[in-house]
Amino acid sequence: QVQLVESGGGLVPPGGSLRLSCAASGFTLDYYTIGWFRQAPGKEREGVSCIKSSDGSTYYVDSVKGRFIISRDNAKNTVYLQMNSLKPADTAVYYCAVVGDFTTVQDMCINLRPHELDFWGQGTQVTVSS
Repeated sequence: QVQLVESGGGLVPPGGSLRLSCAASGFTLDYYTIGWFRQAPGKEREGVSCIKSSDGSTYYVDSVKGRFIISRDNAKNTVYLQMNSLKPADTAVYYCAVVGDFTTVQDMCINLRPHELDFWGQGTQVTVSS
């Protein structure tokens, strides 16, 4: 069964850190571009960070540059999003998704619509609040 499962969300004070995980099962991430997206209440879904398996290229939305790091563990078939210096504006449900590796990280994170991606996880809530 093809599945993406996110974990690692929670409540953290401003300035804190979280590491989100996106574990894939039923397929290998080797042939995909993988992305983290987020959606806050009343806002559109936003591409936060994407990574292309074949060449390791990455994309970060401006608001998280220097604070978030996307990475892959090939052995665990898992993608991570290390989130540091968290702000209340980072509060959202975070989702991971995949699309074929022919897709650039910019296209995945910026241009493609949600239905154009191949698989989505169920999401994990991140709340940044004191």
